[in-house]
Amino acid sequence: MATVTTTSTATTAAPPRPRARRLPSPGRVLAWAVMIAIVVITLLPFYWILRTALSSNAALTANPSAPLPTDVTTGGFARVFGLQSTKEALAQGGSGSSIDFWRYLLNSVFVSTLITVCQLLFSAMAAYAFARLRWPGRDRVFGLFLAGLMVPAIFTLLPNFVLVKELGLIDSLWGIALPTLFMTPFAVFFLRQFFRNVPREVEEAALLDGAGKVRIFFRVLLPMASTPVTTLAVLTYITAWNDYFWPLMVSSSDSSRVLTVALSVFRSQTPQAGTDWSGLMAATLVAALPMLLLFGAFARRIVNSIGFTGIK
Repeated sequence: MATVTTTSTATTAAPPRPRARRLPSPGRVLAWAVMIAIVVITLLPFYWILRTALSSNAALTANPSAPLPTDVTTGGFARVFGLQSTKEALAQGGSGSSIDFWRYLLNSVFVSTLITVCQLLFSAMAAYAFARLRWPGRDRVFGLFLAGLMVPAIFTLLPNFVLVKELGLIDSLWGIALPTLFMTPFAVFFLRQFFRNVPREVEEAALLDGAGKVRIFFRVLLPMASTPVTTLAVLTYITAWNDYFWPLMVSSSDSSRVLTVALSVFRSQTPQAGTDWSGLMAATLVAALPMLLLFGAFARRIVNSIGFTGIK
């Protein structure tokens, strides 16, 4: 009986050569340098605000160009929230004026929420009419409506002020919200782009089931538009919250003064005393922080929604 033995020759593969590390191209290095420079320039004002808010007014006067907070204190934030007496505020270089922070905050929340809710509702209905309904002159009316984007806001301030005055809404929160309460050309254009991308078959299926145009809008298309509607809500809320010039023109008392206008309280009314820079920057940081957090939470959704709607 013969025994057959087989031998296998194992060939050891040569180890792979380490790939030479390619140096980044000059264009890529330049792009990163420009991007870093833009980020630094963008964040520098926020750092300056934080540095000023944490410094005392006396230290800022003695060394205004110090890169880091000097004589670190939270007195500016205490004045913002009304936790300091007039005597303590004057001792730390404050103006001595009282600020009803919570009233101003509530006014800003009310105005921003009112504008956002109403503008989303009416803009969505207008966008649906321009995108899905067929009526004579639709495209011409939309082009005329879209031309409003080219009108600078400063041109409409005086007519809006006269209208609000004739309606008796001066020095009221409704007067602040009225000019942008119903719709804006950008909001209508933004939502119209989404409604145009919805397949017609979805609407036709709802029509076959017996749904009318109003029911299709509220029960079918509007839920499908949750992403662009959320994006537009965030952008509208931030814009309404940061508005300054129009609320300054309309409001004249604490009952209608929003937070952005109330920051002027930290400016001294007497020529002998200087501006309460620490309190002013602390109030600015407190007023901007909610919007920074809101935008940071929805930043990815905003970018994705703008790309989906086809806005260039």
